[in-house]
Amino acid sequence: MGFGFLERWGLERRGPERRRARRGPGTVVPPGAPNPGTLDEMLSECVMLREQASDTGLVLDDSAASLQALDQLLPGWRDDPDPEAAEWLGHDAGLYLGTVIVRTVAGARWRQLPDGRPVVVLESGRELDVVAMGQGWSTEGSPELSAVYTELNSG
Repeated sequence: MGFGFLERWGLERRGPERRRARRGPGTVVPPGAPNPGTLDEMLSECVMLREQASDTGLVLDDSAASLQALDQLLPGWRDDPDPEAAEWLGHDAGLYLGTVIVRTVAGARWRQLPDGRPVVVLESGRELDVVAMGQGWSTEGSPELSAVYTELNSG
């Protein structure tokens, strides 16, 4: 599956040494070949959310426990005079939720929809619009990120 803009992002950002290291010693990635880790890496950055969490002393380590800790944060961003702040934070929260799911739930993976939105696809084929979930968490407090994860892990 090729995501042109993501492939270019990965090639520009990492360079050949990093790509070889990710694939293993002695492995050469041909120029223009898709890097399977690129989408995961790009979507896991969640810079705004990680900065907000860090400002409160919370380190996001891509674990289920960090989702619970995020749910406990006081939603001070809702008072931000910039209405886009909660939207961007929610976007990052959704990507972070997706990152935790992809890294810890067997068979889960990212997929980009034709309109460009990233979704998480579970082994069963079920698609999760994690960005919409994150935006709901950011603006309404629901669904709790940890509750979404717990539901997936409980069967």
